[in-house]
Amino acid sequence: MKTDSLTRTLQRRLEGTAQTGLRRRRIPLAAAGPAAARLDGRTLTDFCSNDYLGLWSDPALIAAFKKGADEYGVGSGASALISGYSDAHRELEAALANYLQRDAVVLFSSGYLANLAVATALVGRGDTIIEDKLNHASLIDGGRLSDARMRRYRHADSNALRQRLKSAPDGQRLVLTDGVFSMDGDLAPLTDLVEYCHRYQAWLAVDDAHALGVLGPAGRGTVAGRWSQQQVPVLIGTLGKAFGTAGAFVAGSQVLADALVQWGRTGIYTTAMPPALAVATRAALDLVRKADDRRRRLSEHVDRFRHGAAQAGLPLLPSETPIQPLQVGDAQAAVNLARQLRQRGLLVSAIRPPTVPEGTSRLRITLSAAHRSADIERLLQALAECLALG
Repeated sequence: MKTDSLTRTLQRRLEGTAQTGLRRRRIPLAAAGPAAARLDGRTLTDFCSNDYLGLWSDPALIAAFKKGADEYGVGSGASALISGYSDAHRELEAALANYLQRDAVVLFSSGYLANLAVATALVGRGDTIIEDKLNHASLIDGGRLSDARMRRYRHADSNALRQRLKSAPDGQRLVLTDGVFSMDGDLAPLTDLVEYCHRYQAWLAVDDAHALGVLGPAGRGTVAGRWSQQQVPVLIGTLGKAFGTAGAFVAGSQVLADALVQWGRTGIYTTAMPPALAVATRAALDLVRKADDRRRRLSEHVDRFRHGAAQAGLPLLPSETPIQPLQVGDAQAAVNLARQLRQRGLLVSAIRPPTVPEGTSRLRITLSAAHRSADIERLLQALAECLALG
């Protein structure tokens, strides 16, 4: 059969991607309980999920989701401004605002959409967005989609940010940063960022997706207990990680919330989160508030893994969070290492460009409170064996 021009062009591009070891493929997994997945009839220990507290399969969340579905059905039916906003959404927003000690919260259907809304609704033509070079793709895309000038600074280099702020032209300045960087696991230098944003009259927005539920008092993230709503006026979080459900939110002043409802196009023109999911997330929030034992166990796993990796000479990046990247360098080598681990019953993702810079392909190992100490030791032994094989 003769192929059309689009198919031929895309096929050539796909072949080039495969030759460089960058072809991405989805792996259909089946659930097998906390920190585990089934693939082709085998149960694998999962070291690549963002389920940091082991909540996604918690019986309390499952029961709440079923109850929510019984009451509201399985979908929301429309965007929040049409008829998709329910009591379940309103109650979750209020509970999250109380937990985060913020005036108000606006829900979004995903973290990607929340970040796009912040970047495109708060600034425009004549303004400037300044971002860390290793920000999540959604923050970068939000900056590109806005009408503002976009400037980036060297990763976690607060002096480079200061220079960007100092040289920014007239207009509003918005600084966007991850709290915990998703591929490196390190933290933003928030002390400096808060100071410089105050000095140069910039707004600071922190995407704390990988910190909420995990770090800070009661798991309230990198900002909690250190900076006020006035110092960090925009706080973004996702619910598909430590909370174990899905969706996202932006927290801040009531005026910020009202502005996002008015001008946040990714909320205005997107079907709202299913109310049943909001009910389940409310139950998750109750668990997250009281999850100090889980957070303590997770911290112990991080310490155990890093200590064992240092003893084995494993090339980890300097992260003290549950995200533990093991530097490989070559994309195909990272893929091969992930495949060898999978053969040993361990599920770990190989991360390659364009997700990370060229030459920095890695295994992104994520730890969960649902792991056992024996799981950590097994992973360390397998990594040492696979790296020794080359």
